[in-house]
Amino acid sequence: MIHGGDIYRNKVSIDFSVNVNPLGMPASVKRALFEAVEQCEAYPDIKAEKLAQELSRMIGVSKETILLGNGASELFMAIGRALAPKRIVIPVPSFFGYEKTAISTGAEIFYYEMKENKGYQLDEGILDHLTYDTDILFLTNPNNPVGNRVESNLLERIAEDCRKKQIFVVLDECFLEFTGEDEQRSFKNKLEDYPNVIVIRAFTKIFAIPGVRLGYLLCGNEEVRKRIERQLPEWNLSAFAQLAGVAACQEREYIWNTVLVVREEREFLERSLQQMGVHVYPSEADFLLLKTDIALYEKLLEKEILVRDCRNFRGLGMGYYRIAVKNHSDNEALIHAVRGLASKE
Repeated sequence: MIHGGDIYRNKVSIDFSVNVNPLGMPASVKRALFEAVEQCEAYPDIKAEKLAQELSRMIGVSKETILLGNGASELFMAIGRALAPKRIVIPVPSFFGYEKTAISTGAEIFYYEMKENKGYQLDEGILDHLTYDTDILFLTNPNNPVGNRVESNLLERIAEDCRKKQIFVVLDECFLEFTGEDEQRSFKNKLEDYPNVIVIRAFTKIFAIPGVRLGYLLCGNEEVRKRIERQLPEWNLSAFAQLAGVAACQEREYIWNTVLVVREEREFLERSLQQMGVHVYPSEADFLLLKTDIALYEKLLEKEILVRDCRNFRGLGMGYYRIAVKNHSDNEALIHAVRGLASKE
């Protein structure tokens, strides 16, 4: 599997393989989904105007810069079709969706391998590979599967270098809200200065609604945004996605509570795993990248606990695993299981 969440072909009691909010879906969003049933005999709003308006208020950007999609994945593919790149740069390890987009375009893919001895932290070496024949650079902030952020000054240097070379930067911020520094760190506030930057975000992870499929992009370049929009199908957002999104946009306190819980539980997991000799890479997201000789995937699955085996991430290999930060009882269950496995090694 190239993604986590395969609960359909495995017997799973606790799923640590997908990184959704440990607080679970907000009650208001659940109510909105039930209410959406009553709208299913009519077509959903083809422009999703109410959702765009509420999202604009929530994140503090102009409604005109927003383009909504059926999850971030649909938007990545639409970007690929719209920009028709010939050469794409992807730092690795990173989310497979970027590579899938690149493959669909037939573009040449250059992988910039981040170094294990630097904690897979993006560094200024990436600048040497941003050639004038590069069309798109994919970046994640925070990185998936590592969870570390791109240093702000470096990110702006990259965006500026790409602007001069007419390279589009597709910046995935789907996990930035979990850091508690969304407002300070997001590139959404710099889109007017960088018409070459396209920010991708989603409701999926922060509101724990991966089954709803709802994402959005932010782009200050009207011509580019319209090119991408032409690649999206009509009525790509169901009534369920639109009403759930409108409800989610009111949940500001929920987001702040999420940050506090994730921070506390992430530290608990990190501390507990390190005490057992498991190497844990620094993370600011709602997941952790681990390295260990214990065959965690297979042995935990025997206990009906699913983690993400990262051997198929380009740049990683055997012994790497990613775990979500979940609620405390689930996290304790994981630690108890790993402790049992470690004692047998």
